[in-house]
This record gives sequence, C-alpha cells and structure tokens, in this order.
Amino acid sequence: MGGAYEGIYASWKRDPEAFWDEASRQISWFEPPQVVFDPDDGPYGRWFSGGRTNTCYNCVDRHIEAGRGSETAIIYDSPMTGQKSRFTYDEMLVEVSAIAGVLRNHGVGKGDRVIIYMPMIPEAVFSMLACARLGAVHSVVFGGFAAHELATRIDDSGAKVVIGASCGLEPGRIVPYKPLLDQAIDMAKSKPDYCFILQRDQFHAPLRYDHGDVDLSQAMDVEKAEGRIVAPVSVEATDPLYILYTSGTTGQPKGVVRDNGGHMVALNWTMKNIYGVKPGEVFWAASDIGWVVGHSYIVYGPLLAGNATVIFEGKPVGTPDAGTFWRVVSDHDVKVLFTAPTAFRAIRRDDPDGDHIHRYDLSGLRALFLAGERADPETLKWAERMLGIPVIDHWWQTETGWAIAANPAGLGLLPVKHGSPAKAMPGYALEVLDDAGHPVPPGTLGNIVAKLPLPPGCLVTFWNADERFRTSCLEDFPGYYKTADAGIIDEEGYVFVMARTDDIINCAGHRLSTGAMEEVCAMHPDVAECAVIGIADELKGQIPCGFLVLKKNVHRDHALISREIVQLVRDEIGPVAAFKMVMMVDRLPKTRSGKILRGTMQKIADGLPWKMPATIDDPAILDEITAVLKAHGQIASAGKVA
Repeated sequence: MGGAYEGIYASWKRDPEAFWDEASRQISWFEPPQVVFDPDDGPYGRWFSGGRTNTCYNCVDRHIEAGRGSETAIIYDSPMTGQKSRFTYDEMLVEVSAIAGVLRNHGVGKGDRVIIYMPMIPEAVFSMLACARLGAVHSVVFGGFAAHELATRIDDSGAKVVIGASCGLEPGRIVPYKPLLDQAIDMAKSKPDYCFILQRDQFHAPLRYDHGDVDLSQAMDVEKAEGRIVAPVSVEATDPLYILYTSGTTGQPKGVVRDNGGHMVALNWTMKNIYGVKPGEVFWAASDIGWVVGHSYIVYGPLLAGNATVIFEGKPVGTPDAGTFWRVVSDHDVKVLFTAPTAFRAIRRDDPDGDHIHRYDLSGLRALFLAGERADPETLKWAERMLGIPVIDHWWQTETGWAIAANPAGLGLLPVKHGSPAKAMPGYALEVLDDAGHPVPPGTLGNIVAKLPLPPGCLVTFWNADERFRTSCLEDFPGYYKTADAGIIDEEGYVFVMARTDDIINCAGHRLSTGAMEEVCAMHPDVAECAVIGIADELKGQIPCGFLVLKKNVHRDHALISREIVQLVRDEIGPVAAFKMVMMVDRLPKTRSGKILRGTMQKIADGLPWKMPATIDDPAILDEITAVLKAHGQIASAGKVA
C-alpha cells in the first residue's frame, strides 16, 4: 500500500519547478515555456510564462493527429429524454469548429468573454471548447440560475455574447431558460452583442432580435455545409481560459480565473496519477458543467488525457430510481466514477440495502471518488460494502480546480482512514495554523493553509480584482493561501477537513467542529444524512443543533431515535459538545451542486436577516426548516429579506 506516492511527493518538494517542467512535457506547446515559474508575475507568481499553446487543440486535435480520431470522446446519456449518443474525436472537432465558426463570424476573438448558459447537453461542452479554440474566455453559468445572478455575471465579465439553450429538464418539469436570459439581459448594464440559442425539442423559445438572438443550430448547419475547420488560436500559457463565479455570492460576484498552460498541465497529470485511468477508458464525473467539477473532470481533464467522458442529464434518484448511476456505469463500461457525497447519501436513503446495485454488471468499475463537501465515514463505509471497490474521498475547491489532498489511485493507494481525504498532493504543502498564524501540534484543530506558491491549475486571481484576491485569500496568513477550511493534520500527515472555518462553533469557550458531530450522527443506523449548525445561546454563546433525515425504510419513534443520537454524541465526543437538540426533517436545503446550506439555516434559527441563496435547489425546503424550528420553539422573529 502507498506505492509511489511518498517518492513522487518528495521529488516535488525537492524541486517543484523540475517536477512541473517534466509534467508540462505531456501536453503540446506551439512554443515551449521560457520560464517554468515567474514569482514576479501576478499576485503570487505565474506558471509557464512565455509558453504558447491552445487548450482545445490539446483536448481534440492532438488525439486526432495521434491516430485516435475514430475513438469515442463524449458519451451523452439523458434519462430526461431517453436519448443516448456518442461522439468520436473526429465528430467532436466538426461540432466544435462549427460553433467556433459561428462565434468568429459574429466578432468573437481572443480575450472576448462568452457566457454559456446551458443544461447538460453535448453542445454545452462543444461551446466551451469552441471558446478555448478561439482564445475567448468562457464563463459557464449554471443553467436555470436566476435572472439577477445571471445579469451580475454578464456585467462583471463584460460578456460580448451569450450561448444559451431554450430550456433545461428536471424530473417532471421543463425549466424554460430563455425567459430567464431575456430578463437578465434587460437587467444587465453591459449588453451582449448576440445571444446564440439552441432550441430543444421540449421547448421552443421565441427569439428576440432586439437582443441579437441567433438560432444556434441553423448557424452551425451553415458552417458544417461549408466544411471549414477553424484553426486553433495560439494563446499565452498565462492567458485566461475561463472565469467561474463561485456559488452563493452576493453583491459583487467573485470570478475565479483559470489560465491555459498551468491548468492543462495539472489536470492532465491528475488523470493518470490521482484517478488512475488510461487513455481510451471511460471516466464519469457525475456533476454539472456549471460547477468546477464539471469544468475540470467532465470537460478538460478527461479530454486532455484522452479519456471518454460522460455527459449525464439526470439525477442520482428519481430518473427513474436510485439505480440510475449503476445503469450508466454498466451501459458505458465506466472505469472510474466521481460524484458528490450528497448523491450517495440520496442513493443510500432510497436504497439502503443496495438492491439496485445488484441489478447491474459493475465489474468494470475500479474506483469511486467523492468530493464537493465532507464525505461522512458512514456513507463511505456503506459505498465500500455495497460496491466492493476503493471509495476515495478527496478534497479540493473551486479555487484550486483539482485535489489538494487525495488518495492517489494511480500511484498506489495509501491506507484508508475514514473521514480523511488522505494526504497532500504534489504542489500543496499544507499546514494547520491558529487564528494568530502560529503552527499547532499534530491532531489540533485549526485553519488549514497551503504554502505559496499555489501549484499549476489553481486560480491565478479573481476577474478584474487582484486586490480582492489578495485580501480574501492571501492576507490573513502571509506566505500562505487560506483555504477557509478548518481541520487537523495527524502525525502521519493525513488531513481531516472538519468544516468551513465559519462552521466552527464556540460553545462555552470550547471550539467545536460541527463536522465532527455530523460524523457521529451519521453513525446511527437510521440516519440517511444530517447537518449540525450552531444556534445562538445566551448562556453558552452557541449550542449545536442537529437536523436529521432518516432512511426511507425507518418507522421507529422519532423521540427514541433523538435520544439515542444525543447519547451517541455524548459517548463519542463528550459532554463538552453540549449536543442536546435534534430535529427530524424530510430533507435538507442544498445548492444545486449538493452543498448543504448550513449558513442560511443558522441565520433562520438565530432570527437574523437572510437572502434566498441564488444556488438553492428547492426554496420550499427553507420554509420546511423554518416550520420545524418554530415547532421546537427555536426561532426568533426576524426573517428573510429581499
């Protein structure tokens, strides 16, 4: 166990520039970098200065030139429409070139920003690659995002054009996107020149010519009839590839900027070394292109490494049942699956005995990776038991773009410690500091930070906001990047990410991790998922409150279950946790990417003003949480604001 990890990590630590220089040789450069790392460029330095390349060329053309043009690049599977299709690298080049031609004909060129507002369909990926081909900077906004949020992103990016779809599909309903886009453009101060609209069969949207609307399919057909292939534009390694606005922002949005060169080098390295997949194998990240996981591991990582990638338009449960993931794995011979812990909690809740799993041939599946929020040990253990394969928690952020800590399947797995995403990956030197910036002993809770410089592939700054990036990420702990996650690193170097730093509660002077309490609650056999927040208390400052969702097959007395869980936390953490308040709920409020909205729940409980989160999956759940808190006498009078 452990394989090559220790040696690889040591070689990076010994000479980081030599390590990344070697990794950079695995991608194609039009002109090789003059400098591996320039410490004087950007807020903390820049990677591969002087190099010229193109991300789309590396994802598409170079595989064709290597004789792999007839191999599958993209698998589209939509339980929403019943449609399945595949695209080879040759076919993908035609689609990408058609969109690139349409954009170029309408004045889009290097450095221009393009908003992409589409559901999980192949054209969304083709549009991202078309922007990269032209050297344009794409900014994908999650399909169905509210008009105001879309408008702020149009304004902040100064988008020249928008690529959208007429609608998205949710279980049992059609979500018209075009009316939301129209509202956003009416609200935006910065008006795009054109909107390219893909009309879907489920909903044809009226086009507004005052918005410069163009039917995307018709325009692409003209390009395809001409048979032209748009040549990839040479860009600097340090030129921006995309802006991704972090979820849940209020006021001025925060646009994470990713460059071309370092991004490719890092993601290409991860596919073989972290995920352990070989070119030609099928890799599936069950996420959405609107989130960083979709950018890194639906689109760029797999295609850079020559893997077939799955675009899945569906949900882990309800399309049609809790077996849909296993059907996709079986149908397409998926070798490695990557999804969010919340997806597995939903599957476990609906199918606690794993009956659906046994209906499919999963013999080709080698590993399951989880990321997005903390993977509680009980969900991990359930997945291990049911699947009989390594289930690997790994930790990363929108800002980093790839894993900060992981158990690297490609380097030989390390021994598993449940609740830990294992050890720091090459590129990341992690430490735990107290609030004053002093190192704490192993096993002590504190602020997890990464020594600068950040490795290739991480954000280089915020869009048009270098100073804001410095202030929010680099200033609190000089010489380090602040992850804003709290946790511990043990004697063996294993990282335990316990909570966001604002999820650490202070109860009678004790700093307590809500994540640790959630781990214990999840140990109870009746619990499908849970969230623990700190509620204001006059005597102790804050006290923990647990919200529990029970498995579908549980019919025991709720009061008895509550008492058992309170005792469990007392036994596992101790009386210091002051954990006495438990509430049963039907579901937890989450973002569309599966993150539990603990901060909003806490504001509701404390009677503080709160705004409806832009990324919330179902706003009605917050009314349900409010009702439960009121029923327990745990809510003050203040409520939602605009």
